[in-house]
Amino acid sequence: MSKVSRNIEVTGAFALMDSLVRHKVSHIFGYPGGAILPIYDELYRWEQRGLVNHILCRHEQGASHAADGYARSTGRVGICFATSGPGATNLVSGIATAQMDSVPLVLITGQVARPFIGTDAFQEVDIFGITLPIVKHSYVVRDPRDMSRIVAEAFYIATNGRPGPVLIDVPKDVGLEKFLYKPVEIGQVNLPGCRPILRPKTKHISKIVQLLEQSSQPLLYVGGGAIISGAHESIKKLSLLCQIPITTTLMGKGIIDENDDLALGMLGMHGTAYANFAVSECDLLIALGARFDDRVTGKLDEFACNAQVIHIDIDPAEVGKNRIPQVAIVGDIKEVLTEILKYIELNSDNLCIAVEQTKSWKERINLWKQQYSLLVPKNVDILSPQEVIFNLSKTEPTAYYTTDVGQHQMWAAQFLNVLPRHWMSSAGLGTMGYGLPAAIGVQIAYPKEKVVCISGDASFQMNLQELATISQYNLPIKIIIINNKWQGMVRQWQQAFYGERYSHSNMEKGSPNFVDLAKSFGIFGLDLEFRSDINRVLEAFFSYDGPCVLNCKVKEEENCYPMVAPGKSNSQMIGIAKQSKKINPSVKLV
Repeated sequence: MSKVSRNIEVTGAFALMDSLVRHKVSHIFGYPGGAILPIYDELYRWEQRGLVNHILCRHEQGASHAADGYARSTGRVGICFATSGPGATNLVSGIATAQMDSVPLVLITGQVARPFIGTDAFQEVDIFGITLPIVKHSYVVRDPRDMSRIVAEAFYIATNGRPGPVLIDVPKDVGLEKFLYKPVEIGQVNLPGCRPILRPKTKHISKIVQLLEQSSQPLLYVGGGAIISGAHESIKKLSLLCQIPITTTLMGKGIIDENDDLALGMLGMHGTAYANFAVSECDLLIALGARFDDRVTGKLDEFACNAQVIHIDIDPAEVGKNRIPQVAIVGDIKEVLTEILKYIELNSDNLCIAVEQTKSWKERINLWKQQYSLLVPKNVDILSPQEVIFNLSKTEPTAYYTTDVGQHQMWAAQFLNVLPRHWMSSAGLGTMGYGLPAAIGVQIAYPKEKVVCISGDASFQMNLQELATISQYNLPIKIIIINNKWQGMVRQWQQAFYGERYSHSNMEKGSPNFVDLAKSFGIFGLDLEFRSDINRVLEAFFSYDGPCVLNCKVKEEENCYPMVAPGKSNSQMIGIAKQSKKINPSVKLV
């Protein structure tokens, strides 16, 4: 912690670093450049004193995703540095990723000196204007005296209510200018525009319990907001108490052990068949920290069309945006559920009756689970991506997992069983290249834990330069490449909806030898090609003491099912018949 006293003369760069350390920042991800050099020069001194650590990524987008992975896995604010111009614009994908998935980041960019702003100076861009639609808030520091206040506000805004990214643009001369320093401490922020989070009203709680008592086919629909809130224990308690099945979004993975009898896995476009049937048939849908995203709902007017809806979310903008609920509560998921559980304990005499009412509902769901279970293809000795990922979950059930975007992401969502905050995936924006740098952030946060990145051959090539970061810091990340020589999801859509016209989706020509590529960075590499080698190779892969790349040469034409086609309801899935044991005896029920 900084021991700097008040009213001493310091630079703007010093005020920035001191403010970050006062907010308990231990790690910064970034890449230096001309306009941010005053800040990096000051950073050097703070690192020398052991007060903060900077992780040098090889691209600003990689730095932003690393900060994102750090934030998702810890719940703390991720910090990223980048210089002006192209350095700042390289952050845009990472900022948008964090905004869509409600990740708390504070991004500090260098800017040209104040007299040159607006003159098209070398490496000048209006990053404040460019990022306005994709940040929760943003600042340009015009006066170094404002630095400490702005940092304190940025942390408060990034974490208060629905989390999100905040940008601070610092002109070069602001970092160099000296002034009498008066630091702003944590808790001294006064932002009247930030609405307080109110406790739920008793009348709303009583209405929710009344709907629960009346329902015979209830369903909990849980999103990323529940993970952010840390509400997994409360949700588990409510689910067990009222015997309500749980389905999650991609962002909600980890909220429940997916081997639990009440767990239905993910719903939506590539969700489980039984989750999609359940949401289509339920009479009460309880949405917790979910936003009725199009990949979840399919055809919106047919989504849970027989159900009354309870929607609990911390962001008032999400309530009623896509679906009008019968009961809406704006608040923190964990706090609201605590109030609901208290009310049930004190006031509900009809709960036992309600639980008995759901018995036949659970029996129907269990029948769907038996008929439409997720399946692992076992075709002679051809390696299937599903089997690789399924074996990961068995081998490393407590690992932290990051993914890239595409078929491998959906298979990972289907077959991995993860703990809360152990799942990092770009859901809302679907950012290819996210997984590898995000794994860096997670491993920095948890140096002694197992971190696994699941990528595809196309996604991996988006940010493969971050292998150098992994090598430099000797991060023992385990990287699995599901290599089908295609942009797999693009190929699947071209096959299904575009007459098998595979326009520029094949990645075979020009792709590197991934094992040799890893070795060129000083990272151990392995190939896996045959089913018979899975156990042996995975054992060698996970037992290796250091970073390792596993190139899995899987079946090229494998498609990801079930699938809800665009414009169809969730009950109209493609591919579930193909997973019937009667039709394909070469598969095994999971």
